Parts: sequence; structure tokens; C-alpha cells
Amino acid sequence: MEERIIAADPVADPQGYRCELLALLGDDDPAQVLATTLAELRERTGGLPDTGAILAQDRPQLPAYDQDAWAALARPPFAELLASFAALRTANLALIRDTPAALWERVGLHEERGPTSFRVATDEIAGHARAHQLQLEQTVVAVRR
Repeated sequence: MEERIIAADPVADPQGYRCELLALLGDDDPAQVLATTLAELRERTGGLPDTGAILAQDRPQLPAYDQDAWAALARPPFAELLASFAALRTANLALIRDTPAALWERVGLHEERGPTSFRVATDEIAGHARAHQLQLEQTVVAVRR
């Protein structure tokens, strides 16, 4: 079994957890650390076998967020966003495909919507994707006029 990197429990001791994360960063530039993470992950994990993901918590909190504030944040060029979306969608599809049927009814507690099963969350995400597809169709039609 591997050794824990962070001793503080993020749920039982959130402030201790934060302190340990900040200590790991030290005086390093956070943007530089984040920029090198992907290359390091690729280098260190090359050739390792693929493994399936599981749903690991009982009734975790699912926080809400302010979508208008999120949309106002800086973001990379469209091509980079599309590549990020592709990677995240691939990971999410693997999770969906590899999650055993017995786990689909596990529940998280959504801050605004209340108890939400993995099945309902997956259905909501798919409905959200469909809404964006329709939005894209409308936009493309408007731009081509």
C-alpha cells in the first residue's frame, strides 16, 4: 500500500489539509506547476495498464456553483477548450461505461437539487449536452444567414 502524501483528512481537518497542500507548493509558481503536470503524468505513466474507475463515496456533497461567475472567467482559445472537453468527455464516458449496475443508484447530496443518484446525474449531464447541441445548431444557423 502506498504512503499517504497528505496526513490531514480533507473532510475531518479541512484547514490542516489546506496547510499541507500549500506547504507542498511552497514558493513555486502555481501556474508553472500546473503547466508541467500533464507532461509529467504522461511521462511517468506511459505503458501502465488501464484500470476502471469506481464510485467511491457514500452520499458525498455535490456543490453548486454560480454559472454566470464561472462563464466570466478567463479561458483558453476555442481549440484548447475543445481538446479539454474531449479529454473530459472521454474520461466521463469511461466512468459511465465501466460503472457496475449496482452502483448506478448511489446518491450524492446536491446543494441545490437534493439527493441525486449517479443515474440521475448522468441523465442530467446528457440532457445538458443535448441543450448545448440545440444551442449550437441555432448559433450556426444564425451565423450562416
